[in-house]
Amino acid sequence: MPDHFDVERRGRVLLLTMNDPATRNALSNGMMSRGREALEEAAHDDGIGAVVLTGADGAFSSGGHLTRLYDHAGKSRSENRDSIERFHGWVRIMRECPKPIVAAVEGPAAGAGFSLALACDLIVAAEDARFLTAYVKVGLNADGGASASLARALPLQLCAELMLDGGAVAPARLHALGVVNRVTAPGQALPEALSWAAKLADGPAAAMGRAKRLMELAYGNFATQLARESDLFVEALHHPEAKEGITAFFEKRPPKFPGR
Repeated sequence: MPDHFDVERRGRVLLLTMNDPATRNALSNGMMSRGREALEEAAHDDGIGAVVLTGADGAFSSGGHLTRLYDHAGKSRSENRDSIERFHGWVRIMRECPKPIVAAVEGPAAGAGFSLALACDLIVAAEDARFLTAYVKVGLNADGGASASLARALPLQLCAELMLDGGAVAPARLHALGVVNRVTAPGQALPEALSWAAKLADGPAAAMGRAKRLMELAYGNFATQLARESDLFVEALHHPEAKEGITAFFEKRPPKFPGR
């Protein structure tokens, strides 16, 4: 099976591209495994000084496969946790990687796609990109560390808006809040991210690796929050709200959540 994940060296920059345009780069098991492997290799490669993560064909990532999540609701909770761990394993490697990781976001970064962008150290986004937590729209809760990343970056009320409303947020607003580092014209996020990554790649690698560790320690234990997210995601997946929310998504109608 194809992993839909391209790995390319650009000098001292490693370019990682989620490449499944048919699903707007929804996250597959193969994609997550290949992403984790690529970062593990980059962490120990002195020839790589920085990493850029992007999506092909004008989309960063539409997030998790809802079909797969719907099917998982009929599986055991331990099987569900194993599935989430594939994603969380990738995110942990991103946070632990000593090399700077820059997200280049065009189009949607939705659900788990938004979590991935937030797990990067820096975010460059095109003006027409769209960031959505989205989980609550189908009766689910965040995974991939989004709850930790947003809580670290935003005041409580703004974090609550993103987590509870689930609507799209423009890059300009996230830039004003300090979540997005740079905003570019449409189609220019990747060139800007590559240029920035190349500059970082020529800097002191060991010092930047130590800086990443210090920032992580200053904010508390990210891995603990991933474990909490996994527990609550599995709880949500087995709740009637998620069944109704995901079903409504496929039937292209507003969900009628229990009790409404």
